[in-house]
Amino acid sequence: MFIQTESTPNPATLKFLPGQAVMPVGTADFPNAEAASTSPLALRVFDVDGVLGVFFGPDFVTVTKDDAVDWAHIKPAILGAIMEHYQSGEPVMSDESGTVGHAIGDGENEEIIAQIKELLDTRVRPAVAQDGGDITFHGFDRGVVYLHMQGACAGCPSSTQTLKMGIENLLRHFIPEVTEVRAIAA
Repeated sequence: MFIQTESTPNPATLKFLPGQAVMPVGTADFPNAEAASTSPLALRVFDVDGVLGVFFGPDFVTVTKDDAVDWAHIKPAILGAIMEHYQSGEPVMSDESGTVGHAIGDGENEEIIAQIKELLDTRVRPAVAQDGGDITFHGFDRGVVYLHMQGACAGCPSSTQTLKMGIENLLRHFIPEVTEVRAIAA
């Protein structure tokens, strides 16, 4: 098994590509080791000292490290943990509780919310996944779109610029009712 790695815009996050499916449907975000109880793979990765967060995309695992730890010291151990998991034959998730997606919209703005989700799914999420992250819809209220950033996007130095200059401009261009985009905490 050969696992490729890619850097992300977030220097504390690295993208690992095992060459096979990680999450066939949706994504899974584990902001800490306690949240990883539903994933044998995430638990193995959290066993590596210095790992702060793990995120699963369709074909990648994104790992966020502590700033005090150097990638050169923990990358081999993370590669080993991922390889060991896939060789064990265990599932990535022991159940579906870690999968995430868009929040359900309210009936009042149903049409606008459907447009927002469509734009996020077709134009934003594929680009963000290339960088090892995900963005999900969490609400729309009085012109403000609330989004949750995960994986490499969470805590990325350029995430505010991506949110404001990229996503906000895109949504405002196609949906006049959108006036602002804000990130929410997990």
